[in-house]
Amino acid sequence: MKVHVLERAQRLPGPPEGVFGFFAEAHNLEEITPPFLDFEVVTPRPIEMKVGTLIEYRLKLHGVRMSWLTRIDTWDPGVSFVDRQLKGPYRLWHHTHLFEPDGEDTIMRDIVRYALPLGPLGELARLALVRRDLDRIFEFRQAEIERRFIK
Repeated sequence: MKVHVLERAQRLPGPPEGVFGFFAEAHNLEEITPPFLDFEVVTPRPIEMKVGTLIEYRLKLHGVRMSWLTRIDTWDPGVSFVDRQLKGPYRLWHHTHLFEPDGEDTIMRDIVRYALPLGPLGELARLALVRRDLDRIFEFRQAEIERRFIK
């Protein structure tokens, strides 16, 4: 299994404890996901975020409707959390969210380790579609987060 890493970082105003709160609400993911994914959190509110929390989503990717189930593997409020795909389009999806103090601001980091199914065919799909899709998703996400945090 070939594992790829996607990393992003952005500076946000305020301390990590304050910034973290937005990401502690699972339904906010709908607000920072591009419309082309037709993304919806299926798990009803309120979602108590803690180690072991399961969150189910629905989305559409390249016209194909799919379900995605993640589990919160680590939960350290104000510092970090990790979600891992249990069911979905990837063979591996392990997303670490880090919130680091930097003066009066926060550096928020996303580190995604992912792998695709289907061996060589999955790698071709990554080169043809997945890498570009992930760039678009995380670029949209960064812009939406800036819009909400940086006035």
